[in-house]
Amino acid sequence: MSRNEGTWKTPQNFLLIISVVVPIAFSSWMALLNNFVVERANFDGADIGLLQSVREIPGFLAFTAVFVLLFIREQRFLILSLAMLTIGTAITGFFPSLFGLLLTTLLMSTGFHYFETLKQSLSLQWLSKEEAPEMLGKMISVGALASLVTYGALWVLLKQFELDFKWVYMISGGIAFALVAWLFFVFPDFKSETQQTKKLILRKRYWLYYALTFMSGARRQIFVVFAGFLMVEKFGYTAADITLLFLINYLFNFLFAKKIGKIIGIVGERKALVFEYVGLVFVFVGYGLVQTAHWAAILYVVDHLFFALALAIKTYFQKIADPADMASTAGVAFTINHIAAVVIPVSFGLIWLVSPSSVFFIGAGMAVVSLLLSFNIPRKPADGNEVNVLRWS
Repeated sequence: MSRNEGTWKTPQNFLLIISVVVPIAFSSWMALLNNFVVERANFDGADIGLLQSVREIPGFLAFTAVFVLLFIREQRFLILSLAMLTIGTAITGFFPSLFGLLLTTLLMSTGFHYFETLKQSLSLQWLSKEEAPEMLGKMISVGALASLVTYGALWVLLKQFELDFKWVYMISGGIAFALVAWLFFVFPDFKSETQQTKKLILRKRYWLYYALTFMSGARRQIFVVFAGFLMVEKFGYTAADITLLFLINYLFNFLFAKKIGKIIGIVGERKALVFEYVGLVFVFVGYGLVQTAHWAAILYVVDHLFFALALAIKTYFQKIADPADMASTAGVAFTINHIAAVVIPVSFGLIWLVSPSSVFFIGAGMAVVSLLLSFNIPRKPADGNEVNVLRWS
């Protein structure tokens, strides 16, 4: 693989810059969504659950990326996916209805999920096993800095200039699209050392990775869909308030994500994930019991901070996998991640109508299952040492 030594147009810098694009577009979409659907489209819990389930359908179909790769190289496919994401974001505000939001969300989400699949594949191909944990943490940190700037700009646009949602969406999506066009014309195509498998594969020895990925997708939906909705519906947070919370979240990620990646490289994936899942049990129980807006905000920030530890699942897979499996397994993993994600938002949206607390207590149960799975990660995972079942010492 050519590293273009002596220039700044390296695979590592390409990965860092694409880590900036998504926060500008997708973070804007997420930050404004709950207020937009409540204030403009008159959504209730069932509507937001349906929308979020539709948003996850492209994630469920992420395995199809391997078939698209028969016709287009991974890097070019990634750029195309980013273009879909940014255009979908830019036009969201012009369709304040359930049907309109379903269509724009499907476009945005298709781009986002293909991009995430390809980013994981290319990152694990281009980065060595030694540099991957810290570099993946650095990518989170750079993305967090971009999110900080984005949320600061959103707060100014909403609070100071009082722009309508549609113009805020257009500005953020348009800026992100301009960056995508620049990436396409400036960066060369990078070569991978290992030819990727161009068919779907499911390997028995990857079962623990698949299980951890499935549970991660299920738990994440509780946070993404219902934690933010709790803030708006129960505690009356405004769009500017939610944006401020995101600013705090990404400030923590900017300050600590790279360090967390380095720590994972030192202590190992098992200890990192055990710590994450124990913490999430308490966070989800807290969501179910919280009665004040300030404590809800604290839980929201702590919840988001734990996400940085999830990169340990990726580095665990890199250590146990055949290098030729990265692209195919990335697509399969995203599909597995989204099996529950397609079902949970709409079904839990109905549970929400009866008992919002029950949604979070079920999330705590999911965290317990993940904790039990994480004990089966070997202290030193490798090809041939993928799982350490029932030996938890």
